Amino acid sequence: MPSRLAPALAGLVLFGASGAAAQQIRNAPPPRALETAAYIFAAANVCGYQIGVAPFETLLGRYDVAVEDVRPPRGPFGAKVQTMFTLMSNQMMANRDAACRIVATEYGPEGTVAKGILLPAAAQAPAGGAPPAPEGSAPKIVQ
Repeated sequence: MPSRLAPALAGLVLFGASGAAAQQIRNAPPPRALETAAYIFAAANVCGYQIGVAPFETLLGRYDVAVEDVRPPRGPFGAKVQTMFTLMSNQMMANRDAACRIVATEYGPEGTVAKGILLPAAAQAPAGGAPPAPEGSAPKIVQ
């Protein structure tokens, strides 16, 4: 009898341990969420837009992703977003004017995909004239 009980208890212990481990594992965001975040960051970098926090969080929320997950390089998926960001920035720079117009129609104040994510830098400039951000710096996310 004890020989039959031991495997059953071992199975229950393993089942309980795997359930606890499964609760700690998170699924990766969908690729579309990472691409969208990289696209927004690249547009802010190349075109000089500022990112509106609330609309950006709402957009990422559609994919069940938080900004902290995709923020390069600190987020758990930030390195992947950083790689896509670099490729997209280089491609946007090849035809900057057209790329900035397209991005503004998609994610600008009156965007067709999502409104108010990318805001013109002048619209968010503080009174008193803060010095401009150094070239190549990370995009600024405004609240």
